[in-house]
Amino acid sequence: MGKFNAALLVAVVLGVAAILGWKFVGNNGQANQTANQAEGAGRPLVAVTVPEKFTMQARLGEDAFNETCAACHGNNAAGTEVGPPLVHKVYEPSHHSDYAFYIAATNGVRAHHWKFGDMPPQPDVSEKDLVNIVAYVRELQRANGIY
Repeated sequence: MGKFNAALLVAVVLGVAAILGWKFVGNNGQANQTANQAEGAGRPLVAVTVPEKFTMQARLGEDAFNETCAACHGNNAAGTEVGPPLVHKVYEPSHHSDYAFYIAATNGVRAHHWKFGDMPPQPDVSEKDLVNIVAYVRELQRANGIY
C-alpha cells in the first residue's frame, strides 16, 4: 500500500471514529441525553423493591422526585437509558453522602461512575424538596439492602 493510500485510510478511520465518538459520547453525552429525554424514559435498569410504607418526609420526596427526577432516573429511582439508578450500591451513603445528592442537584455533576453524560443542575428543585427527595431515595435504598 502506498503512502498516499495509507494516509487516506488513516484519515478515514480517524474521521469515522470522531463522528461515532461525537454521536455516542460527544459533549459528555448531553446531546444523546436530551434526545433520549424527548423519547421518554425506557425500561428500568434495576429491580426495585418499594417499601410498604414511607415516612411522611419520604412521601413528599416521592412526589418531588416524580416531578423532577423520574424523567431521567426512572420510577422508584430504578434508572433508565437516560440516567443511572439511584437504588444502587454506587450511591450507598458511605460512598455518596446526602450532601453529594444536594451538590449534584444544585450544581450538576460530571459523569464519573456511569456513561450517561453529565447531570445538569436542577434549578427548579428547592432545598426543601431536595431534603425530601434524599429521604425518599434513602428509604428506597434501605428497602433494597443498601445501607
